[in-house]
This record gives sequence, C-alpha cells and structure tokens, in this order.
Amino acid sequence: MLAEVKDPEIPLVTITGMGIVRDVLVNDHHVEVVITPTYSGCPAMKEINDSIAQKLRENNIEDFTIKSVLSPPWTTDWMTEETREKLKESGIAPPHKVQTNELLSLLSDKRVVTCPYCGSEDTKKTSEFGSTLCKALHFCNGCQQPFEYFKCI
Repeated sequence: MLAEVKDPEIPLVTITGMGIVRDVLVNDHHVEVVITPTYSGCPAMKEINDSIAQKLRENNIEDFTIKSVLSPPWTTDWMTEETREKLKESGIAPPHKVQTNELLSLLSDKRVVTCPYCGSEDTKKTSEFGSTLCKALHFCNGCQQPFEYFKCI
C-alpha cells in the first residue's frame, strides 16, 4: 500500500521506489514505518509523513508510528531501477550508481551526464540547482534541450 504514496517533489515516482521507506515493522496490531529523508532538512518530509498516515488510515490501520532515521543516510543507490527509468522517461537524467567506497569522489564528480531525450553525452551543467535541491540543470548540445539531472547523494 505504501508503494502507492507519491513523492511530493517528484510525483511520477513513489516513496518506496525512491528508497525513502526503509522498513515496515508489524508487532501485534501496531505498525511502525521507518523512513529516511533524501537529505537533511528535506522540506517534503512533513508531506511524506502525512501521506503515509493517510494511506495507513485508508487501510484501517490506526495504531501506527512513523519513525525518521538519519543513519545510514539516504543515497541515490537506494532508488529502484523502475524509478530511475521513470525519471529518464520524464526528462530527468537519473543519478549514476555510487558505491560506498566512492562517496568522497562525489565532491569532484566529473562523470558525463547523458541526455534523457536523445542519449547524447555532449551535455553541460548550467546550474547546480534545478526545481528541487536534489537536481541540477543541464543542457544537451546534441538536441538543444534543457533537462534536469538527479544528483548523486
């Protein structure tokens, strides 16, 4: 049922597909949903909490808690392949996969961002931030289209 809850900042994907829902624990009649914000101070967390609570109540679950955990921190590697594909289909270049031992390299990430429209690697970053803090603006020199890139975290 939580797979139906949309990410309020990117409504084409779900909070489970984004990897925000870390666990669902059921003990007798109590349900605990464990979530991790995509980044510290994410403004969508209140709306995500409210949407989870609404979905649980719609399914006659009244005894529940929603617990936010910050450790381990969320990473774009937790996104499902389906979510990555949905981002690409909607014109948002999905993030590269990042292995734990590569996290420090993110500070100087020089990987090529492929255009989600035409597949060209002839792209350039035009702004560090897009419509949300987790996305950057890019431009494709191949098809002359602007697009957003979901930054690796």
